[in-house]
Amino acid sequence: MSLFTKIFGTGGKGGKPPTPQEAIQRLRETEEMLTKKQEFLEKKIEQELITAKKNGTKNKRAALQALKRKKRYEKQLAQIDGTLSTIEFQREALENANTNTEVLKNMGFAAKAMKAAHENMDIDKVDDLMQDITEQQELAQEISDAISKPTAFGEDYDEDELMAELEELEQEELDKNLLEIGGTENVPLPNVPSTSLPARPAKKKEEEDEDDMKDLEAWAEAM
Repeated sequence: MSLFTKIFGTGGKGGKPPTPQEAIQRLRETEEMLTKKQEFLEKKIEQELITAKKNGTKNKRAALQALKRKKRYEKQLAQIDGTLSTIEFQREALENANTNTEVLKNMGFAAKAMKAAHENMDIDKVDDLMQDITEQQELAQEISDAISKPTAFGEDYDEDELMAELEELEQEELDKNLLEIGGTENVPLPNVPSTSLPARPAKKKEEEDEDDMKDLEAWAEAM
């Protein structure tokens, strides 16, 4: 099977075109074949180079023939390198196209599912439903506030009367405290003791003389 047959197939003009997956697979197979050919040529080039070195001085004709073959192999190797680059570029382009196709297909599938989900929905009905939900939430909040508010059954009192009574109680307590403070003024204080404190004992004559001598010595040292 030739290279072009492997790449393009044998189908006629009216044949079914290959899928991206089939084309990618064939390009990969072609890359593997060219890579093996590339490795074969690299080994041949190395062998011809060894032959040329071996016969360089002994048999120049054989050395020249080896170098010519080496040049042909190198030319084929360069052509294969260019072909591999082209095939790799084409394969990557096909892979990207295949990916984009799958992405678009899935997006279209999701769009159909979303359309089906919204098919039975009416925006006016949705607005009415949301308004009903809001009203019910407000009603529930009002009911909760009414239930939590403290109530006093049968306890209808006048706030002014209660405040006046409280002021009277405070005034009575204040008067009571003042009376207790005024009663402490008549409490008798303790009497001042009539006996005098004991006098400080006088120094003895010897102690006074000794003190005078100390003063005299201190004065003499200071001179």
